[in-house]
Amino acid sequence: MRLFLAILLCKLSRWALRLLGRGGTALPGTLALKLCPDLVSRLSRNIRTVMVTGTNGKTTTCRMIEKMLLDAGINCMANRSGSNLERGIAADLCANSTLIGRPKKRTAVIECDEAAFKRVCGEMQPAVIVVTNIFRDQLDRYGEVTHTLDGIRIGLERAQRAAVCLNADDSLVASLAPDAPDRVRFYGMDMPVGEGGKVSDAPRCIVCGSEYEYDFHTYAHLGGFRCPKCGYSRTEPDVAVVGVDALTTEGSAAEFRVDGEIYPAAVSLPAIHNLYNAAAAAAAATALGVRAESAIKSLAHIESGFGRMERFELGSAKVTMVLVKNPAGCDRALEYLASQEFNTAVFCLNDGTADGTDVSWIWDANFERLFTGEDAAPENIIVSGTRAEDMRLRLKYAGADENAVRIVRGTAELTDAVAECSGAVCVMPTYTAMLPLRAEMASRVGRKEFWK
Repeated sequence: MRLFLAILLCKLSRWALRLLGRGGTALPGTLALKLCPDLVSRLSRNIRTVMVTGTNGKTTTCRMIEKMLLDAGINCMANRSGSNLERGIAADLCANSTLIGRPKKRTAVIECDEAAFKRVCGEMQPAVIVVTNIFRDQLDRYGEVTHTLDGIRIGLERAQRAAVCLNADDSLVASLAPDAPDRVRFYGMDMPVGEGGKVSDAPRCIVCGSEYEYDFHTYAHLGGFRCPKCGYSRTEPDVAVVGVDALTTEGSAAEFRVDGEIYPAAVSLPAIHNLYNAAAAAAAATALGVRAESAIKSLAHIESGFGRMERFELGSAKVTMVLVKNPAGCDRALEYLASQEFNTAVFCLNDGTADGTDVSWIWDANFERLFTGEDAAPENIIVSGTRAEDMRLRLKYAGADENAVRIVRGTAELTDAVAECSGAVCVMPTYTAMLPLRAEMASRVGRKEFWK
């Protein structure tokens, strides 16, 4: 009876909230869990689940896996809204269930917050787990990277039957392999792409503390790492990017090796980090039984997650929105911004709970690359958000003319300012800045809300 009432309450409250124009992605699940604390484990019992966790890339990797499964004829549910704590996952499971708890779809792709992973993983008992990467992120919430790593390790210990897909190039993620013996499927990149970047959250060996040496770098602390003292080193991946023929604003052309076979691929999302996401998705889909050829082919038809390389046309402005939330991710966005011909750059910095209240991380990201060297800085720079002045100060020290950096307050006002720009515009917001800005832009071009 408790389960029935919890599902009913969740469905009714979600319906009411969406009738009012709200997303209903968290509160309905919160109410349901109060009535039935074990709701997640009960509703997921007969569902084959792929669970994705890690610092960056969770949403996009889930979109890729979902597309691969659908193209392979596997009907699946997913928490597409990005509400990835237990309450959000509970709400989506209720939406996928009948009132008596029977699943409508028996396969699920679930994005799970890394702090919630150790609990949710034990409850859902996923068939496949993907760990994308571990970077320093929201220190006020997650703590240091080793704390995040320990939480994920506990989750893996609670899911003893899951196939585990690990990033071979991330020395932190790869160190989880002994916690899933004989169940690990590695993925990664077999050569350097890009410029590496200056941010490294794991410069020293997690086993003995010696400084790593690298055969190649991709970015941050990712690449062909090896410890010269204890021998801990990168494992050759089962799924790897072995060649990159083109990187454009629209996507990339690459070659993937999957279990020894080479497959050419067109990836419809741009930037190096999306090649990692693609490899992670291919590793997960093939672990679930999807043919490698089919999985790789699906990469040509991936739609961006909301705010993740999402594009809008506002007036004469062609807008690309790139969510940023930590130094490593911001470096990737800055690399993309610098490599393309953007006329305008917009930086929106908030310090809400979901962003991390400590914004000092902006000083670790390489904004200097926009104003030094061969890369040409955008002609126009706009800053916004609750910490707009901090962002303008950071850009000043990076080399920008402070007087030329314009502060724009308010979501509607910022959207107006962007629409008045001509040419390509790159908007880089933190999470709580992205949600209202994305909603405003979406409403102006007739696009759906993020939770639809």
